[in-house]
Amino acid sequence: MRPIRARVDSAALRHNLSVARRMAPRSRVWAVVKANAYGHGLARAVRALTADGLGLIELEAAIELRRAGEKRPILMMQGFYSPEEIDLISKNSLTTVVHDAEQLAMLEKASSPEKIPVYLKLNTGMNRLGFAESELKNALGRLAHRARDITLMTHFADADGKRGVKWQVDRFQKMTVGLSFSRSLANSAAVLRYPETHADWVRPGIMLYGCSPFSDESAEKLGLKPVMTLSSELIAVRSLSAGDSVGYGCTFTTQGPMRVGVVACGYADGYPRHAPTGTPVLVCGKRTRTLGRVAMDMLIADLTGIPEAAIGSPVTLWGEGLSADEVAASAGTVSYELLCALSPRVPVSETG
Repeated sequence: MRPIRARVDSAALRHNLSVARRMAPRSRVWAVVKANAYGHGLARAVRALTADGLGLIELEAAIELRRAGEKRPILMMQGFYSPEEIDLISKNSLTTVVHDAEQLAMLEKASSPEKIPVYLKLNTGMNRLGFAESELKNALGRLAHRARDITLMTHFADADGKRGVKWQVDRFQKMTVGLSFSRSLANSAAVLRYPETHADWVRPGIMLYGCSPFSDESAEKLGLKPVMTLSSELIAVRSLSAGDSVGYGCTFTTQGPMRVGVVACGYADGYPRHAPTGTPVLVCGKRTRTLGRVAMDMLIADLTGIPEAAIGSPVTLWGEGLSADEVAASAGTVSYELLCALSPRVPVSETG
């Protein structure tokens, strides 16, 4: 077996959920577990997360959770995609988002006579999904015949950025004045930074998995613990001379003698192919950098200053000791992508 492996720390998941609860003590929590719990394994994450409800977008996954005995509320965060799904949503006691007139029409034509709980999504500036202010009154009137326990929700476009949330909160309040429905606004960034958005339900996602939604504040500073650690080993060590290059395209050339190590990890394992020379990596617990292009099954690490490094030496690609946020930033992406891209060929174990 190749030495690459991922470890998921369930204790860290529980800890990060406790941070969300501490930041939003008066709100109930939807734990966002879409995309196979951000690559961590849906069943594994659901066992660890004692949230009030679970949020995902894959109906098959929601039904499988019900079959496995999951009793908590489950929110379908993009709603349904065809009329046939509405009956399944009803039979499995799921809560659905409704975000446009087409979904309203499908709901009105559904064969199931039972009313279902609905999250009505409002567009306050994200401009992806949701009803405009001019459409809200009509949508609520139509929902009255097919929905129960209506909650009003929106999604923030820049809660992790410079613009913040006030502009969208103001629009949301203007749209919902006089309405007494429950509300849900806050994603991870808003949970951590904007208590005025917490309302009845919060929807933390990336923070549960130990990553920061902010580019200017680390997960460690926020009190979050990494959940996934991707690790491997050196499978070869080479001594190079000045002028030697490594890897495809010869994109890195040595300026003098140096040792390099070949790591059993590549883009087929989920490591970002576009990670450039200089992306951080730990070898023998010491910080170093990648060199040259990432290949399908291998990458190269600089062993300068790590004389003890040898075949079989441990390598951490991200996780404990090296935040996935930092690796992602070096590769020009976000930690969400790294975690979700973990390949099925990488064996996963659980601790905690």
